Amino acid sequence: MSLVEQALSYVRAISPYQPGKPISELAREMGMPVDKIVKLASNENPLGMSPKAKRAVEAAIGGSERYPDQFELIAAVAERCGVGRDQVVLGNGSNDVLDLIARVFLAPGRSAVFAQHAFAVYPLATLSTGAELIATPARNYGHDLSAMRAAIRPDTRIVWIANPNNPTGSFLPYPEVRAFLAAVPQDVVVVLDEAYNEYLPPAERVDTAAWISDFPNLVVTRTFSKIFGLAGLRVGYALASAEIADLMNRVRQPFNVNNLAIAAAIAALDDHVFVAESYELNRRGMEQIVAGLKRLGLEHIPSHGNFVTFRAGDGAGVNQKLLKQGVIVRPIGGYGLPEWLRVTIGSEPENGRFLEALEKAL
Repeated sequence: MSLVEQALSYVRAISPYQPGKPISELAREMGMPVDKIVKLASNENPLGMSPKAKRAVEAAIGGSERYPDQFELIAAVAERCGVGRDQVVLGNGSNDVLDLIARVFLAPGRSAVFAQHAFAVYPLATLSTGAELIATPARNYGHDLSAMRAAIRPDTRIVWIANPNNPTGSFLPYPEVRAFLAAVPQDVVVVLDEAYNEYLPPAERVDTAAWISDFPNLVVTRTFSKIFGLAGLRVGYALASAEIADLMNRVRQPFNVNNLAIAAAIAALDDHVFVAESYELNRRGMEQIVAGLKRLGLEHIPSHGNFVTFRAGDGAGVNQKLLKQGVIVRPIGGYGLPEWLRVTIGSEPENGRFLEALEKAL
């Protein structure tokens, strides 16, 4: 028997996460200059990092020989979200806290529920624990909360919900989410992934952190990778009851968020001008991309994030033609949507470059 066969069977069965193609990789493959490539595949902020965060990183470099102290970032997040410091768990990106939740509550003989076309990390986090994954059919490319409630079994310990959802951009009105929480058994953890929360119009946002006192089984996760522009520094967080946060911290790596990420995140939280600029750029870019897709006669899914998913017909083929033109988008065949592609909202010139390339690719 080989060494690989000694590994846990449920680990061997996992399909690895496929990230968006890096610019440097396409440059090597195509022999193309890096500055001729536009990457709109990974839902990154086209404005980059906030100026305040940049200055904070530069100031923090001098202390890189010291192990990180998370206290100030935890305190800043707790104050911003209106929760206690003992209710905040930091992660190396929000993917890290999703994995922590799975490690606390899932194991062989247990199950988790998620929706078709939902974020790929939910199956990865679930299956890596040996738990069973229960997938419910999507409704309008998003979550069907009635089907998800019906799928909960006595051995179910987690329900995964992304709102807005990646990669489809679908959105559940918050009254529906709250009604779902009221109907879920109290011994089932509901993870509400709000990675794209800051891209919602202000009228649609709800203070879900305030719900934790009413629903101790609720865990809210958020990230600094999207509107705050810190994807490369890897920092996110979970908000939970003090009891659940304590359990997550027991399995968390002690220094899972580095000094530079901590400094940048503290500063980014306070850079309200940058966040407002990022939101407005995304709003205008969404209009530009959607108008272009309509002009080309392509169906798209209305999105509440910083990306749009559209039907390209031969998704893989169109993607290859875009790559040859130096434009990187995201194929989502792995999400059960082989005819569709997802494009991140970029700057106005980047969006225009994508639409020109797409017209040629079609």
